[in-house]
Amino acid sequence: MSSVSLQPVSGRRKRADRGARAIVALFTGIALIPLFFILYYLLKEGLGAWSWDFFTTDPTGSFLGDPGGIKSAILGTIEMVAIATAVAVPIGVGVAIWLVEYGRQSWLATGVRYFIDVMTGVPSIVFGLFVYITLVVTNFGGASFAGYKGAIALALLMLPVVTRSAEVVLLLVPNTLREAAYALGAPRWKVIFKIVLPTALPGMVTGILLAIARAAGETAPLLFTATIVNATTFNLGDRMNSLPALIFQDVGQAQDRLVQIAWGAALTLVAMILILTILARLVQRRSRLS
Repeated sequence: MSSVSLQPVSGRRKRADRGARAIVALFTGIALIPLFFILYYLLKEGLGAWSWDFFTTDPTGSFLGDPGGIKSAILGTIEMVAIATAVAVPIGVGVAIWLVEYGRQSWLATGVRYFIDVMTGVPSIVFGLFVYITLVVTNFGGASFAGYKGAIALALLMLPVVTRSAEVVLLLVPNTLREAAYALGAPRWKVIFKIVLPTALPGMVTGILLAIARAAGETAPLLFTATIVNATTFNLGDRMNSLPALIFQDVGQAQDRLVQIAWGAALTLVAMILILTILARLVQRRSRLS
C-alpha cells in the first residue's frame, strides 16, 4: 500500500493568496463606504422625526402648522406593493418555469427572453406613463387616479426582475435531480413542484425581495397613477398616498419640519425593507430545517 505525500504550499503561492485576499477586502471596504455614510445620514436626519404620532397620524398638508405623520403613506405603500407582489410573483415565476422547463431554446422562448431584457432596462417612469395613458386618462374603472393603478404600474416594474432572477436560479438546479425523478416515473409537473421549485426557492426568494425593494422605493410610477393624498384609505379605487411620493413632496419644501418628515419617511422605508428581508430569511431557514 503506497502513500502519497502532499507537497507543502510554496511561499510564493501563500504570498499571492494573501495579496489577493487583501485586494478583495480593500475593494469590499471601498464599496461599503458609501452605504455606511448613507445609513449614517439617514439615521442622523431621520431618527429625530420618529415618534408615536409620526407613525399614527396622517399628513395634514399644513405648511406652517403641525405637519402630521406618515400613517397614510405607510399603509398605502404596503397595500400597493402587496398587490403588485401578488400579481408579479406568480406570473414571473410561471414564465421562468416555462422558459426553463418547456420553452428552452425555442424561437418563442428566445423572443420572450428578449422582451424581458428590454423591460428590465426600461425606466420606471415609462411604466407609470403607460398606465397613465391606458387607465388614468381613459378613466378606466370609473376613476382617474387610483391605488390599484399604482399597483399595476409597480407589478409591471417587478415582473421582469422576478422572471429573470427566477430563470437564472432554475437553470442552476442540477439536471441530475430531474433525471432521477423522471427515472422513478414522476410526471414533469410533479418534478417541477416537488423537486425543482423547492431546490430553487432560496435564490428565488432573493430575487423577489430585490423586486419588492425596487418597487417600494419607486416614485415616478405612483405620481402618474395613485398621485398624492393626505388621508388614509383602504379603497384601492381612490387616490392613495405612498412613502416615495410623500418623500418627493416634502424633501424640497422650505419648511424644516417638512424636510425632517421626508427624512423620517425615508428611514421608515429602509427599515420596512430590512424587516421584510429578515422575516423572509427566517421563514426560509425554518422551512429548510423542517
